[in-house]
Amino acid sequence: MLDLRGYEASILKGAIVTIEVALLSLLLAMVLGMLGALAKMSPYRWARAIATLYTTVIRGIPDLVLMMLIFFGGQILLNNSLYSLNEWLNGWFASSDPNHEWTSYVPDYIDVSPFIAGVLTIGFIFGAYMAETFRGAIMAVDRGELEAAKAYGMTSTLAFRRILLPQMIRHALPGFGNNWLVLLKTTALVSIIGLEDMVRMSSLAAGSTKMPFTFYMTVAVIFLFFTSVSTGVLKLVERKFSIHTR
Repeated sequence: MLDLRGYEASILKGAIVTIEVALLSLLLAMVLGMLGALAKMSPYRWARAIATLYTTVIRGIPDLVLMMLIFFGGQILLNNSLYSLNEWLNGWFASSDPNHEWTSYVPDYIDVSPFIAGVLTIGFIFGAYMAETFRGAIMAVDRGELEAAKAYGMTSTLAFRRILLPQMIRHALPGFGNNWLVLLKTTALVSIIGLEDMVRMSSLAAGSTKMPFTFYMTVAVIFLFFTSVSTGVLKLVERKFSIHTR
């Protein structure tokens, strides 16, 4: 049994934060992924161009660099925009009232939460990967079945729910599962922006106790537990959606 010198509670709390970040990031990635997949298959050239640019840029830049850009660069851009908005509003009111004094109509500064920044960044990154996964899954569904549904008088919504969605899920599950496992491990990056996940808590504990191997091994085991449980759940889901093909 590893001796964690009383840091068990803080690491457990950090593990919960890690799971929260992972699940919320996954939800955002699924939404962006579906939008991206539909945009890539859209008849509109501008929608295809935006989706292609999104997936190309995101998949071409390292996750760590994107994390730093979005957290630090995004925070600077947001606060500069707020200051400019205050300047514009004050200038507009001063034009009609010479005695107008400077007033902050919107907050001058917003400190972006590392939790929110981490979720947005990871969700934004993996939305690009999910877009390709969902696009491939949609293309794998036999077009003839959708045409038959239309011929039988099904609405587009009903055909999507009864025919396209179940088969799309079956085709997407292997890629989806792989993306989830990578996303889960990518949450370790949020420690660099100050979020107190289990990696950061273990790092602080390792520095305090001079026992880096013990604490980083603990983090490795916890991640391995999370991925093992995820793999088991994904196998059960794959089995459920593959019943009619066996």
